[in-house]
Amino acid sequence: MPPRKPRPTPTQRQFARHLRVKQTDCELHVWQKLRARQLLGLKFRRQHPCPPFVLDFYCVELKLAIELDGSQHFTAEQLAYDWRRTDHLQGLGITVLRFNNRQVLEEMNGVLEEVYRVAEQMLEAPSPQPSPGGRGS
Repeated sequence: MPPRKPRPTPTQRQFARHLRVKQTDCELHVWQKLRARQLLGLKFRRQHPCPPFVLDFYCVELKLAIELDGSQHFTAEQLAYDWRRTDHLQGLGITVLRFNNRQVLEEMNGVLEEVYRVAEQMLEAPSPQPSPGGRGS
């Protein structure tokens, strides 16, 4: 079982609120397509704190994160950081989808189709069943 996600501090929650107010154009475009359960009836949150990070978009039900990367993410240092971040999130059982801003602006339908495809697969995957007889059996 993956480790539990740590609870955000008040400072992290405040930072997430700040990011919601200052969202980028790309984040706004994606949010307009995810909000109000428009994709498979799933509830997505934007700028969701997941210490020590804030996820651009997150579906609690599926443990699915969607990250949008601007041009600053293409340096070697930032790419390495993003890989460590994704690895950490996957260690918590979170699936991470990454898209760059160009994809969002020029290929929005393709981005949404990929999110839809992955979410649909996750919904169809059998959930783990408890062992018969309870603990340790």
